[in-house]
Amino acid sequence: MDESTPFGAAGIRELVPAALSVLVGRGADFATAEDAVQDALAKAVQTWPQRMPDDPKAWLITTAWRCFVDLARSDVARRRRELRVVVEPPPGLTEAADDTLQLYFLCAHPSLTESSAVALTLRAVGGLTTRQIARAFLVPEATMAQRISRAKRTVSGERLDRPGDLGAVLRVLYLVFNEGYSGDVDLVAEAIRLTRQVVAVTDDPDAAGLLALMLLHAARRPARTRSDGTLVPLREQDRSKWRTDLIVEGIAVLQSALERDRLGEYQAQAAIAALHADAQRVQDTDWVQIVEWYDELVALTDSPVARLNRAVAVGEAGGPQAGLAALADLDPALPRHAAARAYFLERSGDRAQAARLYAEAAERAENTTERDHLIRKAAELGS
Repeated sequence: MDESTPFGAAGIRELVPAALSVLVGRGADFATAEDAVQDALAKAVQTWPQRMPDDPKAWLITTAWRCFVDLARSDVARRRRELRVVVEPPPGLTEAADDTLQLYFLCAHPSLTESSAVALTLRAVGGLTTRQIARAFLVPEATMAQRISRAKRTVSGERLDRPGDLGAVLRVLYLVFNEGYSGDVDLVAEAIRLTRQVVAVTDDPDAAGLLALMLLHAARRPARTRSDGTLVPLREQDRSKWRTDLIVEGIAVLQSALERDRLGEYQAQAAIAALHADAQRVQDTDWVQIVEWYDELVALTDSPVARLNRAVAVGEAGGPQAGLAALADLDPALPRHAAARAYFLERSGDRAQAARLYAEAAERAENTTERDHLIRKAAELGS
């Protein structure tokens, strides 16, 4: 999406859910409606820099509808089947309708895989092109096009009035955020933008908790990598580089959510992130309270990853032997289990064993940045 339009790329994309939901609400099938909205977005990029419409949302909906009619007519010509909707929409307040949340539910349909749900959300709700999504996920454009096409076919028969699962929507947005950023699309910023939309149309404190979690983690991004791209662990980060504006906003959003007294997993995770953000120095971190929040998170989710992170927090609060004892109760096949053991063995002085475990952890690393960091740790201790 071209940033040169006066409305801005993010501003245009914010109109996508409303336009798509209006078309589907009029009876358009999801797959064709989504293609039509993408065509309308392309026309907006071409025409808005020269002449900005008085009502961008109405313009996008009207143009998308015309594109849908053209696509549907072409399909009739090719497949010789009847057009499922009338050419002109009925009069009324249709243009003001906004089924954004239902659209999220549709994109997080249980019949979709997590990767397909993420891709469809970015395309249909986020307004990103297939090429942009492919670059962000570091896969060929053809591969991503096939993934999105299959997802669109899967949900085409679903209606917007079908109840959805907000938890599934939040999970998809959490996955988008965790993909990070690469290429020409910053998925961290995109996930925050989309989550703000969900918070705006729901009354759910854990949606706000997810937004707070994203803001607090995003605040640390300037300190997470060195100039050469290598990873900087949390305890080694230059905290003066953390973005205080995002920290302030994240804590305010979290406090408002916690006041509702309906604790959810994302609020618990955000509370942990807030405690890290509150410590001006790593030695000021309140690890005892972090352990207590992990207890809450484990009770809510029974997640093996939460149990592993709790064990690390126990070691930070009580020393490396306490951490090793806590890890001993967990499945050693868990992601990052070997890295956590290596960390506490290094702190306890067993450099040789720590180096071996860092090398083992590198073989299981989930991304290149993490793998390179673990290999470097193994090499430092091995030398």
